[in-house]
Amino acid sequence: MTMNGKKILAPMVRVGTLPMRLLALKYGADIVYAEEIIDFKILKTTRFENKILGTVDFLLADGTVVFRTCDEEKQKVVFQMGTADPDRAVRAAKMLENDVAGIDVNMGCPKDYSVKGGMGAALLTQPENVKRILTALVKEVSKPVTCKIRILPTIEETVAFAKLVERTGIVALGVHGRDPVHIDVIREVAQAVSIPVIANGVSTLVKGYDDIEKYRVETGCSSVMLARAAQWNPSIFREEGRVPSFQIIQEYIKLAVKFDNTVGNTKYCIQGLLHDDTTSAEAKLVQATSNMREICKIWNLIPYYELIMQSRKTLEEYTDNETKKRKFSEDANGITEMKVKYCRRDFSQSITPKVLLLEWTRKKSMKPPTYEIGL
Repeated sequence: MTMNGKKILAPMVRVGTLPMRLLALKYGADIVYAEEIIDFKILKTTRFENKILGTVDFLLADGTVVFRTCDEEKQKVVFQMGTADPDRAVRAAKMLENDVAGIDVNMGCPKDYSVKGGMGAALLTQPENVKRILTALVKEVSKPVTCKIRILPTIEETVAFAKLVERTGIVALGVHGRDPVHIDVIREVAQAVSIPVIANGVSTLVKGYDDIEKYRVETGCSSVMLARAAQWNPSIFREEGRVPSFQIIQEYIKLAVKFDNTVGNTKYCIQGLLHDDTTSAEAKLVQATSNMREICKIWNLIPYYELIMQSRKTLEEYTDNETKKRKFSEDANGITEMKVKYCRRDFSQSITPKVLLLEWTRKKSMKPPTYEIGL
């Protein structure tokens, strides 16, 4: 994974999920960053090869997808991590290193949930911990390591911090120039270090493809990373010019259906793609939707939706038939296998099927249940 002359999709909370990353790659992005995921959270997951969707999923015990990726982006996706501890950072990165192109440490997020945990922008005031985290990752992880920072109060402080992280052995440094973007500070950093520097924070200045190269040259950086400009229309990376929003939204929805993206996240991303077009009939209708079929209806995609659902059903039936061929060892109680559909919304926050089953086994004086992730 090299960073010279690259167009990069920036990590965006709730936006940098698989469908948007794939759309950005289709339209010319060279590298895509996933949204930030905290090390604690990824460490609670289990890696699962989803044969129905053709993806690799990192799942919580209740089936919630924390991170989903696929072969199409394997050589181009960077996993962005929130961390404040070298050991956790390494353990989390090693869970993912065979499924991504690189690992990035977020040192720029100013949100309370990140800063209060000593992560994100809090690391900008913890140089010794930064050295420990990045040095450990570079030493222990097989994939390239990068980090992303925000500029500090002065140019001198920013340059000093950039030189510090460079000495840890990372392969590239992303620099967010804040709002309004301080191009002069980014330029100073790019001139001060020998590793590639990625200019971030120029989205409001980028109106078209040519502006990406313009600001790469002005900042003296190797690459330009876009967040909001790509959130509004990922075809900003397209050399021939942007594609109309209606077409982009249709393409995004198809990917969301294909990869079983959540309804809430899909609606959120569509709102971003609509951008200023908040008064159209489609914009008003999408707010009232409660499932993917209703979303598809607005954009005339029902035939596509039904085709994907039928294809998925066929794959599930085939998988079920293969599963039924498994032989189970006999025990005193015998084993009963049955299909059960789990709808999270049917259960409260604390009462889940696992809780109910555990309570039942206790009443029956049985061993507690054990689980393995299956299709």
